[in-house]
Order: sequence, then C-alpha cells, then structure tokens
Amino acid sequence: MIMTLPPAFAPEELRWFKATASSDHGACVEVAHAPENWVAVRDSKDLTRPGFVASGGAFGALVAGLRAGAF
Repeated sequence: MIMTLPPAFAPEELRWFKATASSDHGACVEVAHAPENWVAVRDSKDLTRPGFVASGGAFGALVAGLRAGAF
C-alpha cells in the first residue's frame, strides 16, 4: 500500500471537538477534520503535545472497532 504524507496544516486553524460522551474530568481526546480527508487527534488535557493524523478511512475503522468492542 502506498501512503502519502498528510498535508501541512496548523492545529490552531482546525475546529476541534470532543465526543458528547466525554466527561469534564480531563480524560478525553479531541478530533478535527483536517484538509484532504485526514482526521487530526490530540490529547485534550495537554494541548502542548503533538497529536497525530490518520486518513479518514483509517480513523473510521478505528471508531468502528471501538464501538464493536474490538479493543
């Protein structure tokens, strides 16, 4: 499989959101839709640390696996 690197983007330019099931206790991740069908993920309690990006398809597979209890 050939993977291309994600486009360069500034995290502060993205619209970040937490899951509606997240609590206010700080144990959450935030996600944002990044350019060209990439999804950015970061730790909501330490925004100074870099997050990561995944293709939309890979992120969708991760979410489906989590919902199915695969992890």
